[in-house]
Amino acid sequence: MSGDNKAKVRVAVLVSGGGTNLQALIDAQKSNGLDGCEIVCVISSKPGVFALERAKAAGIPSAVVDRSEYSSSEEFDAAILKCLSDFNAELVILAGFLRILGPTVLNRFPRRILNVHPSLIPSFCGDGFYGLKVHEAALNYGVKVTGATVFYVNEITDGGEIILQKAVDILDGDTPQILQKRVMEQAEWIILPKATVIAAKEILKDKESSL
Repeated sequence: MSGDNKAKVRVAVLVSGGGTNLQALIDAQKSNGLDGCEIVCVISSKPGVFALERAKAAGIPSAVVDRSEYSSSEEFDAAILKCLSDFNAELVILAGFLRILGPTVLNRFPRRILNVHPSLIPSFCGDGFYGLKVHEAALNYGVKVTGATVFYVNEITDGGEIILQKAVDILDGDTPQILQKRVMEQAEWIILPKATVIAAKEILKDKESSL
């Protein structure tokens, strides 16, 4: 069991929906593909989403920080930070998290927040590009190759340092829904666990150098 006797980076996964990327991380953890990491909590911005059921089935603690209960983004960010602190999270993965995190969260976790975007950044990214809209744009533009990108989150939407990318072919007859599924299966679910391990190794290296 690789890495079981070593210190592991405590990973929090933030979700807002079905949690397919969360499932990819859970599956990777089960198969020892998250070497050096442990998913310690799942935090949802909405109650009742299926991602919470995935966490429960995997025996991972979860919490709901319902955006609708907070009058400002600052209050919501403070609640997210408290939740991350309660679980002693060291690395944060945005897995279909449909909220923009503000500077208080970003400053607390510099180069410690990862997101996955369903295109090859810098194509089809930034404000307004999310979900099926990304794939609609790729098909409308007529590109022959798309893919997914995992990057460090900063204050610019989809503008942080890229960790990993993986290309996916666009095929004749693709609809946004068909393309979305292929990008998830052939890119997102593969590179997100790998990027998580890369980020965790950096955290462990920083810890060792500070001893």
